[in-house]
Amino acid sequence: MQPPGYRSTIAALAVGQLVCWAALFYAFSSLVLPMQQSLGWSRTELMGAFTVGLTLWGLCTYAAGAAIDRGHGRAVLTGGTVLAGFGFLLWSQVQSLVTLYVAWCVMGVAMAMTLYEPAFNVLTKRFPTRFRQGIVALTLVGGFASTLSFPAVAWLIAWLEWRGALAAIGAVLLLVAPLHAWALRGGPTSAAPRTHDAAADATLREALHLPAFWFLTLSFALHSFAVAALFAHLMPALAEKGLSEAQSLAVVVWFGPAQVLGRVLYAGAGGRSPPWFGLLVLAGMPVAIGIFALARGMTAMVAFSVLFGLSNGLATIVRGGLVPDYFGSGHVGRISGAMSGVALLGRAAAPFAIAWLLVPMQAYRPVLLLLSALGLVAVASYALAGKPRRQSKTLLQSPG
Repeated sequence: MQPPGYRSTIAALAVGQLVCWAALFYAFSSLVLPMQQSLGWSRTELMGAFTVGLTLWGLCTYAAGAAIDRGHGRAVLTGGTVLAGFGFLLWSQVQSLVTLYVAWCVMGVAMAMTLYEPAFNVLTKRFPTRFRQGIVALTLVGGFASTLSFPAVAWLIAWLEWRGALAAIGAVLLLVAPLHAWALRGGPTSAAPRTHDAAADATLREALHLPAFWFLTLSFALHSFAVAALFAHLMPALAEKGLSEAQSLAVVVWFGPAQVLGRVLYAGAGGRSPPWFGLLVLAGMPVAIGIFALARGMTAMVAFSVLFGLSNGLATIVRGGLVPDYFGSGHVGRISGAMSGVALLGRAAAPFAIAWLLVPMQAYRPVLLLLSALGLVAVASYALAGKPRRQSKTLLQSPG
């Protein structure tokens, strides 16, 4: 049977990304209070389960990427969605913290098998001449995940209570799994460019000996740390500035639209990424956090939200094309898995690290300025990686 074409594959993967991001990443915060009220567990105990999931996500990204490199992309994305569905079903039945943490171990592995990176890697291998447009399309649809998740989960909780809501989400994930299996039948549907030389693609071992690998890894690890820290502490930091809950919501509501707007503009421009584009995108984050740290008026706060949303939305696209640009597509799964694994571990540690820093600093302004400084280091590290180029074994072995 003929595998689905480019548009059908993109559409199926986009639906999968929308549902998986909405469920696995955004739904948790909507369920903390209902679980706390029902089970009597502390917020720290509940947050610890999510942190365990994020940590497993980072630890398992390399294994998921290696499986995709071996031609098992269909099994990774399909199996990951099934695993996510069973994780939610297990979560819906928890009576002890141990079971909750086990459920989030399962869902952390599912994150590594489904969220963005595996889909990017599969697209790169299946459509080597058109993967960039596909990545833009996936991130464009995925950008609506938070917009879908918060009202949908709230409605499900009101209708089914929190256990029923979790079971319903698990059922939806199990229904999405066959869509991945259908979309990824067969092998690559387009040939690699004639100019492509597979021998010029760096292996992970070769990439580890290249300065570009470490500069890019550091750049996105710092970027992920700062972004995760900001999201985790955003509402308390806004409250510290004297903003009411309504004013705070009026600020954060701009994140999603700005994120999607940036991706739409990028797609409308033909998806072209000149050498300076990544630097500009990454620079938006420290500038935005600097505005947040120093400004007080609502106009400045909205400017922060829009700039941060634009930068965060486009950073996903920049990261998606890094490995093929710098190291080729032959081992994209392993290399991107190793790079993103470090960044994801930083993301998992960020909320607790910033909470620890708040003890001696006693205010959010110096913490936010520190995050802005880390963002500037991320920009500098990205610049030090040099211009993207395919690294060849000959290059690696050449003197000097």
